[in-house]
Amino acid sequence: MSQPIKIYHNPACGTSRNTLAMIRNSGQEPVIIEYLKTPPSREELIGLIQDSGLSVRDAMRKNVEPYDTLKLEESHWTDEELISSMLKNPILINRPFVVTELGTRLCRPSEVVLDILPTPQLSEFIKEDGEVIVDKKLNKI
Repeated sequence: MSQPIKIYHNPACGTSRNTLAMIRNSGQEPVIIEYLKTPPSREELIGLIQDSGLSVRDAMRKNVEPYDTLKLEESHWTDEELISSMLKNPILINRPFVVTELGTRLCRPSEVVLDILPTPQLSEFIKEDGEVIVDKKLNKI
């Protein structure tokens, strides 16, 4: 039996909602972790970042408070300190991270998820903004 798909999700985020919808459009119901309510542990967060091939800075949201207030753009912060800031302020964790048996990705843009889904899209997929991602013939656009 294959491992369940996990999505670290923020329902207020359009990219996260589109990613979740593409997972469901592949016939899968993922484990949904609303990371703002249930933040990952330090080990989970480090694993997500390492497994996705990102740097700690690449896994951070920079356009939200408290990024500027904490002056996290300054280069003196170590990865461990940045991870601690992300754990104290989960809004700083970029999203959505998706984990499947084929890998871990930060799905920005949302269609990155198609690269790690173990099953194909079952029908046409159009993002919330009207962008066609999978056409009626099930071709990725």
